[in-house]
Order: sequence, then structure tokens, then C-alpha cells
Amino acid sequence: MRRVERYPVEGPNALWQVYRTVSRWKAVRNFVFIQLARYCPELSVKNWIYRRVLGMKVGKQTSFALMVMVDVFFPERITIGDNCIIGYNSTLLTHEYLIKEYRLGDIRIGSNVMIGANVTILPGVTIGDGAVVAAGSVVHKDVPANARVGGNPIRELSPNAAAGDETE
Repeated sequence: MRRVERYPVEGPNALWQVYRTVSRWKAVRNFVFIQLARYCPELSVKNWIYRRVLGMKVGKQTSFALMVMVDVFFPERITIGDNCIIGYNSTLLTHEYLIKEYRLGDIRIGSNVMIGANVTILPGVTIGDGAVVAAGSVVHKDVPANARVGGNPIRELSPNAAAGDETE
């Protein structure tokens, strides 16, 4: 079960009301810096932007591949441990704007975690130390430490499958 805070809304869908929950200035500033980080080839510069400008907690030697998209409204709710890889074009969301409510939830990623390319991580999810998430997965629930998961919805994989050594 994801850990999210739920906020009901009246009137039009919650996305139409987004600027009641986050300032326009914060959204624009975050968008600009996220786009800079997405295209930046220098890992230390990316991590500086994530830590110092966006307020994320990013561990030592954590690597964000090209085109990673972190949450534009609440990036400060993302915590990533040491020595992780976040794969190409992955998305880390700490918000969901729905018809009758919006939800917020922290993303916590442990140390030595490998996130494959094109993975989407939803709000309120924790990924344990040493876990591997296969490319193209949607992480909609917690992943235990040292687990190998993949798919949509995610499921446990054999130890070699997430590393690409075996097909299922």
C-alpha cells in the first residue's frame, strides 16, 4: 500500500486547481532547473541542482541518466540513497492530481538501487537497499531490499531477469 496524503477538492478536477497547492513561481523555477538537469551530461552538476535548488535528498555517487524527470511540484519529497542509478527517461512522481482529489506522497529509494530506463515511480513508494527495478516498470507499491522486480504492475523476477541475463 502506498503512503499518500489525500486532499479532496470541490469544483473542477484537481489539476485545474494546482496553483492552490503550489505557487506558480515554484512550479516555473522547478521546471526550468529540472529541464537543465535532464539534459546536463555532468553528474555532479545534476546532483547540485537536485540538492541545492530543488531540495531533494540525494546520496553520494548517485547517478541520474539523461532525461530523468523528477516531480516538478514537490521534488523535495524525494530521497535517494548512495550509489544509485536512476535510468534514462525515468519519472519520479510525488503527486497525483485526480478528478475529486489530489494525493501527495514521499518517494524513498535506498542505497545501491538500480532503476532501469523508462521506469515510473508513483507517490508514496519506498524501494529498499540493493533493489533492482527492470526497465519499463511502473512502481506502484513498495519494493523490498534486494528484490528484483519488473513489469506493469511490478512483480518479483528471478534474480538474473532484472539484470537482463534471462528472459521470461
